[in-house]
Amino acid sequence: MTETTKTHVILLACGSFNPITKGHIQMFERARDYLHKTGRFIVIGGIVSPVHDSYGKTGLVSSRHRLTMCQLAVQASDWIRVDPWECYQDTWQTTCSVLEHHRDLMKRVTGCILSNVNTPSITPVIGQPQNESSQNIYQNNNNISNKATAAKILGKVGESLSRICCVRPPMERFTFVDENANLGTVMRYEEIELRILLLCGSDLLESFCIPGLWNEADMEVIVGEFGIVVVPRDGADPERIMNHSSILRKYKNNILVVKDDSNHPMSVVSSTKSRLALQHGDGHVVDYLCQPVIDYILKSQLYINASG
Repeated sequence: MTETTKTHVILLACGSFNPITKGHIQMFERARDYLHKTGRFIVIGGIVSPVHDSYGKTGLVSSRHRLTMCQLAVQASDWIRVDPWECYQDTWQTTCSVLEHHRDLMKRVTGCILSNVNTPSITPVIGQPQNESSQNIYQNNNNISNKATAAKILGKVGESLSRICCVRPPMERFTFVDENANLGTVMRYEEIELRILLLCGSDLLESFCIPGLWNEADMEVIVGEFGIVVVPRDGADPERIMNHSSILRKYKNNILVVKDDSNHPMSVVSSTKSRLALQHGDGHVVDYLCQPVIDYILKSQLYINASG
C-alpha cells in the first residue's frame, strides 16, 4: 500500500488510570508498532482519557490527581496526550460517548467527516471540503506549495486539538502528531483517511462477554463503527473471548489483535498491583510506575493508606 492509501489512526484508551502505569504506555507503543507493521495503518496520535470521578470505583482518587499523573507518564512521549473531557463532564460517560465525542471533535476541527471501519468516507478527512477553493487552508505568508505533507497537515490539526482539549497545567503537553512517523511523500488533503480506534487490553474485551454489563447498542457502535485494537494480557486468548459474544463475532474483522515478539509481561499494566505495592512499601512499585508518577504519589500521599 502507498502512504496515501493507508488509514491514519488515533488510538484512544479509556480507563481509571488509578494510577497510570508503565504498562498502559507500553500498550500504546506495542499497538502502534503492530499497526505500522501490518502496512495498512499509520498511527498519528494516542489519547489517554481518564474516567469521571462519579464512576464510583472503590479507591478511585480525584481526577485532578489522575490527570496530573497521566500527564507525568506521557511527558516523554511525542505522540501520546491526555484528554480531560471525561473528567470535566457533569457525570460519568460511557466509552461509546467518549469515542463519539472525539469523532465529533475531529469533525469540528477539520471541517470534515471521519470514516468508520465499515464505510470509508468519500469526504476528505483532513483539510478542506472538495467543493471549496483548492487554496491551501493553512497558507501563511511564506512561499509554500499548495501541496502539504501529511506531517504538516496533521500537525495543524494537532495544534488545534491541543488548544481545544489538552490538559495544560502543570505541564505544557501540546504534541499530538508523531513527528518521527514515516508519513511518506506529499499528499493532497482529500487523500487522507482517519479513524479513531479504541485501544484496550484483553480484559476489557472479555468484559463484553458478561451479560448485562455493556449496553448492546453501545457495543454495536464501539465495535461496528469504530473498531478495537486489543493488546493481550496475562495469557488471555482474544480469539476464544470473541467466540463468546455474538456482537464480537459479528464484527470480528473490526477487532485488531496485537501480535508481536514482545516478551514483556503485561501484568505491569495493573493499577491494582501498583496500589498494593505502594500500600505495603514494596520496592517493586518501580516495575509498575515511572519515577515522576511515583514522586507525585508520594508527595500527594496517594494510595498509601489501604482506603486509597
